[in-house]
Amino acid sequence: MRLETIQRSRKSLFRSLPFALGDSVSLWLAARLIAVVLFASFLETSVPIALAQSKPDKDYLVYVLSEAADTISLLRFGPGGARLEREVPTGDMPIDIDGPHGIAISHDKQFYYVSLAHGRPFGSVWKYSTKDDRVLGQTTLGLFPATMDLSADGSLLWVVNFNLHGDMVPSSVSVVATEPMLEVARITTCAMPHGSRLNPQGTKHYSACMMDDMLVEIDTQTLKVSRHFLLTKGREMGMNGAPVTPGTKTAAMSGMKSGPSNSSREQPAGRGQHMDMGGHGMEPPKPGDLSCSPTWAQPSVTGSSIFVACNKSSEIVEVDAAGWKMKRRIPARPGVYNLAVTKDGTRLLTTNKRDQSVSVIDLKSGQELGRIPTRRKVLHGVVVSPDDRYAFVSVEGVGSEPGTVEIIDLTALKIVASLDVPEEAAGIDFFRTEPAK
Repeated sequence: MRLETIQRSRKSLFRSLPFALGDSVSLWLAARLIAVVLFASFLETSVPIALAQSKPDKDYLVYVLSEAADTISLLRFGPGGARLEREVPTGDMPIDIDGPHGIAISHDKQFYYVSLAHGRPFGSVWKYSTKDDRVLGQTTLGLFPATMDLSADGSLLWVVNFNLHGDMVPSSVSVVATEPMLEVARITTCAMPHGSRLNPQGTKHYSACMMDDMLVEIDTQTLKVSRHFLLTKGREMGMNGAPVTPGTKTAAMSGMKSGPSNSSREQPAGRGQHMDMGGHGMEPPKPGDLSCSPTWAQPSVTGSSIFVACNKSSEIVEVDAAGWKMKRRIPARPGVYNLAVTKDGTRLLTTNKRDQSVSVIDLKSGQELGRIPTRRKVLHGVVVSPDDRYAFVSVEGVGSEPGTVEIIDLTALKIVASLDVPEEAAGIDFFRTEPAK
């Protein structure tokens, strides 16, 4: 129905009202009719505007990995909707799943890197060309290499060795020289490191220790752990040097020993206590469990703060980078998992693994601006487009369900497109924008 038709109907209705003024029932019905017409008028005039705001004016290209299908997918989202551009198989084990988990795209958009979590027994990272998806090199890393980040010049790749299925012993962060694809350092940190991110200055690397309840900072010049921060509620504490935990062996490289640290010998609350190895963030906390069980570390756009996702306590801990103190705890949805910050630095996006939703949080107030439910369960990663218009979210799914990429309009705070990909959608990264095709 056109707007003029609604306006004519509305005028006709108002002219016919006098017949009902003496009848209370008719008056009630007339009032209801007025409400219906006004609501219809609102829908006809406001919904097209919202859709116009949601419709992109160019194409957005995103890479996503499918961990249970050994597949790399390139997606295109534009005025024509979302579609699969191409799929690329990955891995070299003919029978077992290689498990592509983390992805990072170089700033010049010439290369992308994929971590393969499974191996014999060690995982690896592969370098691809974005031009033709050709494998350009690979190198073996530690147990279950997962999330990763690239230096601004693309010369070094920082990969956490998550060690999901191994013993609860300190694992490491691998540093890979991307030109020769050679591991140049393996820095021991803590049990089950995850959420590998560099600060904007490139001087510090951050990762979260899921089973040690810690945030760990590495100096990118010395390739040593410079500080760590205990995240357990009521025991928050920033300390210098590497964490000292049972079995820790601090090593910047194989065969190279670091000097003494100035760290506390505080036993982490998460180690061996209410562990959730198999569920990887799906198990809710037990009564009295105060642990954080961090799954992501995200520096702010200025590098002055680090936001840590506490998957167990369903909070986000903000740590002041300069003072190495906790600034605040921001309430989050159940099972907050991965984080991303908008490029303007005003909003924090969270995937909520146990809530089947994405949250958009105003960083100034700490208030949730919107909760966006997703079509399927078990959320994974999130990445924001460079213009802050859209967020792309990977959802693993359950059982035989396909994986999904949900595309969220960050103005309307709603899902505007959804696309199925092979099973267990995991790592996701933004590639580039192009003129609409």
